[in-house]
Amino acid sequence: MKSDLATLKSALASAHAITVLTGAGISSDSGVPTFRGTDGLWRNFRVEDLATPEAFARDPRLVWEWYNWRRELIASKQPNPAHHAVVEIERRAGRFWLITQNVDGLHRSAGSEKLSEIHGNIWMVRCTLCGRIEDNRDVPITLLPSCRHCGGLLRPHIVWFGEPLRHEDLAQSTLALKQCDVLLVIGTSGVVYPAAGFAAVAKEAGAFVAEINPEPTPQSAAVDLVLRGRAKEILPLLL
Repeated sequence: MKSDLATLKSALASAHAITVLTGAGISSDSGVPTFRGTDGLWRNFRVEDLATPEAFARDPRLVWEWYNWRRELIASKQPNPAHHAVVEIERRAGRFWLITQNVDGLHRSAGSEKLSEIHGNIWMVRCTLCGRIEDNRDVPITLLPSCRHCGGLLRPHIVWFGEPLRHEDLAQSTLALKQCDVLLVIGTSGVVYPAAGFAAVAKEAGAFVAEINPEPTPQSAAVDLVLRGRAKEILPLLL
């Protein structure tokens, strides 16, 4: 572990551009549930039953009730040492970009500024009529919130199953992956696309790719260096 840490610290110190990709593992250290699998059941509904455009069209009140429950759970959570370490890496780097699959907003709360939240942000809403995106941290939120500009129904600013990533987020992420010298892949299972292919994009462009995760992932064999452990314990050691 010590030699691998030294190798990664050296790579980060000499890098002109650093990109970081984070998944649910970095937020689980703050106590944020994954909302997937058996732990993701809510009133006998699965995530896949609720996080779709069809579910929202069929029963927007039910979907908003679920997201309000999620907001209430997340509202009490705070960024952990791993989130703060990412902020410090951003501060020290010449060029930096953070790509996160998490929607909990903890990276922003910690102070990250250069980031793409590719799956959206639970603390933002989007108008289904005019498309305007705004912050909204109401807990509880009105179950059928309306846009204060046009009166249209608001939806969570989340990329649901069956929806593509926003073009701006995908374009910025791809650029950051192709231009970085080092890519840190932190706390992500490596099975959800397109993020599961991001390590390959960076490596093909010549980046040094390191994975930080407690368990092996489908990407582990293809990266340059693997550090096994929790993000909140390993990331501060890189500073």
